[in-house]
Amino acid sequence: MSDIENRILKVVIGPNPPDRLDKALARDVPDEAALSRSRLARLLAEGAVSRDGQIVDNPKLRPGEGETYTIALGAPEPVETPAQPIPLNIVWEDEDLIVVDKPAGMVVHPAPGSPRDTLVNALLHHCGASLSGVGGERRPGIVHRIDKDTSGLLVVAKSDRAHHGLAAQFERHSVNRRYLALVHGAPDAADPRLHGIRGTNFEPGGVLKITTQLARHKTDRQRQAVLFHGGRHAVTRVRVLERFGTPPACALVECWLETGRTHQIRVHMAHVGHGLIGDPVYGGRRRASASALGHQAVEAIRAFPRQALHAATLGFDHPVSGERLEFESPLPPDFTALLDLLRGTAT
Repeated sequence: MSDIENRILKVVIGPNPPDRLDKALARDVPDEAALSRSRLARLLAEGAVSRDGQIVDNPKLRPGEGETYTIALGAPEPVETPAQPIPLNIVWEDEDLIVVDKPAGMVVHPAPGSPRDTLVNALLHHCGASLSGVGGERRPGIVHRIDKDTSGLLVVAKSDRAHHGLAAQFERHSVNRRYLALVHGAPDAADPRLHGIRGTNFEPGGVLKITTQLARHKTDRQRQAVLFHGGRHAVTRVRVLERFGTPPACALVECWLETGRTHQIRVHMAHVGHGLIGDPVYGGRRRASASALGHQAVEAIRAFPRQALHAATLGFDHPVSGERLEFESPLPPDFTALLDLLRGTAT
């Protein structure tokens, strides 16, 4: 029995409960409440959980079958992040989620160096009262991010149930995320150099698979580094779509993620010697050849102001209805203009 709209929830412990209250509540809480174990732990610590009128704040308490616990969720709290009327390209929206086509140059989430003009600031203004509360706060639920200077698609939760359901899909790696990138050189299964790089192999169809661990760089905390012990597991697959120059000086590639780590594509492509064009952090000192591409294209590559990376495809199951949703984002003008030069079709 529950009254989620009034922010009061009653949970009855089912048969064969786990030996800890926090685990039992996480198992038996109604699905529509979409309360994670970490959220339940916070509610216990805050004294929001009671049984028979008595507050229960010990997550290690052994629960009994049939016991009823009352959880006072409280009203969603406003956040200090200011709402700002920033234009957004909305691809899809309903009461539970919103899909946005983010422009390059926009930070996703406020941080000490960028407290305003972010996607979250814009969403707070756009969504307003339609945000039903995520994690106890009236805020958009960011389940994944793309870098400031990467363009393309993101899905954001507007409710706890959507946030919980989307996060579970990202954790299962069942979300389809495909990126388009312009890289130096062109990965080739016939290149013996690539076969000698640890963590790389080629799959059928010439798909390059990169498997490493990723963690923060030991001396530069703004960078990620490839590891093979420790860190977080990361898998990227890469397919070459077009090659430019003879021999190929750069290529348009499609990258898709099995995992989604910070800077994953940028770090992995640099690891295999095919850093992204325009990447100031991982792109390295590689320069395009004027003899292969022509001076105009080379100058355009040198002047490209950001990493040439675009989140082009996003697919997932709607966390409430179960409907499969797939979205495509066209390349932005700066990316298209550089491609036209490389193809020799610029006007």
